[in-house]
Amino acid sequence: METKIIYYTDELNDEFSTAQIKPRKIDGSYPYVKNSPVEKAAHFLLYDVLARPIGRLMMKIIYHHKIVNRKAIKEVGKRGYFLYGNHTNVGADPFVPSYVTYPACPYVIVHPNNISMPVAGKLVEHLGALPLPDDKDAMKHFREAIHYRIKNGSPVVIYPEAHIWPYYTDIRPFKDTSFHYPVDLQAPVFCFTNTYQKKRFGIGVKMVTYVDGPFYPVPVNADGSKNSPKAQRKELRDRVYGVMKERAKQNTVTLVTYIKKEDHD
Repeated sequence: METKIIYYTDELNDEFSTAQIKPRKIDGSYPYVKNSPVEKAAHFLLYDVLARPIGRLMMKIIYHHKIVNRKAIKEVGKRGYFLYGNHTNVGADPFVPSYVTYPACPYVIVHPNNISMPVAGKLVEHLGALPLPDDKDAMKHFREAIHYRIKNGSPVVIYPEAHIWPYYTDIRPFKDTSFHYPVDLQAPVFCFTNTYQKKRFGIGVKMVTYVDGPFYPVPVNADGSKNSPKAQRKELRDRVYGVMKERAKQNTVTLVTYIKKEDHD
């Protein structure tokens, strides 16, 4: 199978999505929590009646998608939790969290680009997007929305790699910045790792998603000493990153090869 080659310079910041979108400014007037009867009805119609079933059909037909260990989510019952995943597929990434968290509705932290498209942007908003804020007032409302969703038993989804690298078969060394949310709320954490594997029968590739967790912040060590929030973030990030790196070894197909420029020159 012939593979595409992409050269990169920075694992943390290079972006390979081809979409060219001018992001809207997310300021203090942005309504992060949409709870009016009309908005709730629109969410149900667009998400539960249309997007989720259509997306599931698409995932099966195009990606032959399978989820392994989704039952792990049941351990936290009706508690809200954070879900971290690798960012490798423009078409599939908007849908995978929906089936990992089913029947709960996930709220996904996204770049403002995702809600800035004229028509699709509004749809994405109704599907549970939480765009990153651009100013102090918006940040306040953004944090309040995350707290609200977790306290009300919803999953909040984060792609810690931040940038899409299509069909990447490893895990990029993401920072621990986004792990301050579960530490602040002392909330459980799960992760999912998307992999690309050969189909057992016939030609083509299937997408297999592995779910792991729950992982919890550790505010107090076994010896009784306290962990600072910073230490908790790092420890939680390292556990999630280690599990995802291990799961990434399940990739058996390479559709895109990524080569660092300095290694190539």
